[in-house]
Amino acid sequence: MLKRIKLLYEIYNFFHRKELAHNAALYKKYGIDKKYYSSISSEDFERVDLKKYSHTNPQKSLQQIAFYNELDEESKRSIDQYDETGYVVIKDFWSAETVARVNAEIERMLNEKLIDFKYSNKLMFAFHKSEYLRKVCHDPAFEELLDHLIGGNAKLFQSINFIHGSEQKTHSDSIHMTTFPLGGLLGAWIALEPITEENGPLHYFPGSHKLPYYLNRDYDNMGSRFLLGDKGYKAYEEMIDTKVKELNIEKKIFTADPGDLLIWHANLLHGGEPQLDKERTRKSMVLHYFDANRVCYHEITQRPALMPQVS
Repeated sequence: MLKRIKLLYEIYNFFHRKELAHNAALYKKYGIDKKYYSSISSEDFERVDLKKYSHTNPQKSLQQIAFYNELDEESKRSIDQYDETGYVVIKDFWSAETVARVNAEIERMLNEKLIDFKYSNKLMFAFHKSEYLRKVCHDPAFEELLDHLIGGNAKLFQSINFIHGSEQKTHSDSIHMTTFPLGGLLGAWIALEPITEENGPLHYFPGSHKLPYYLNRDYDNMGSRFLLGDKGYKAYEEMIDTKVKELNIEKKIFTADPGDLLIWHANLLHGGEPQLDKERTRKSMVLHYFDANRVCYHEITQRPALMPQVS
């Protein structure tokens, strides 16, 4: 019950005004009567008429983006089809040298106890603890492409490193890291060793980003003025599993070489396959980017997202 009390989250938020300034400015823009520390969910935006506002930036065409022009033809085709498929595959995004240095940095930080596992198997925000990771994760040329895909100003919000497969059930990132207007998030997942069907590859559903955004209201998890909903995340996973079976949509498995990249849309359904060989590792890194022009929050816990990277 304690985890459902909104006031406890609001007290924590109260002491993080600087990190929540990004949202506070956008509340004012959209006419949302909320304090910077208040609980926030999709319900608060239901009456906002988006036709009155603009949340996009003028974008360069793909042909004007240097990063795109330097790619091989297969990767270019993948980007060209993004609006239809909801994902992009780029081979050899990171060189063998970069992959080796990233793995060495993660091992060093683990040994020095600068990072540790959270939520069972996740190494969170490692790029905050390493100058080298900050450098390779903040690539202005790559972020120019992300700006185009997101239709705004892509800012790195979060990194997660894995040593083993996540085995996470199918989901959309928009239930965890939500934006208003919807769709202002990109995931960028990089293989840090060979990824096969034996060590828990990602799976994804091409075109599923065009499905509705399934949020708290869709599985009766809105809660009340003082309490979060009581359904929790398992009920969400069960709802998504039912939807996938009802729609009978195609699933793809992303096997990859070290350095290969998969980018996905905020609403693309994806997850982690079972790790069949428990003796193997599945080293990988995922970066999440928010659009700086949009409100950022966490739908299930109804918390505004702390955004220290957004200026």
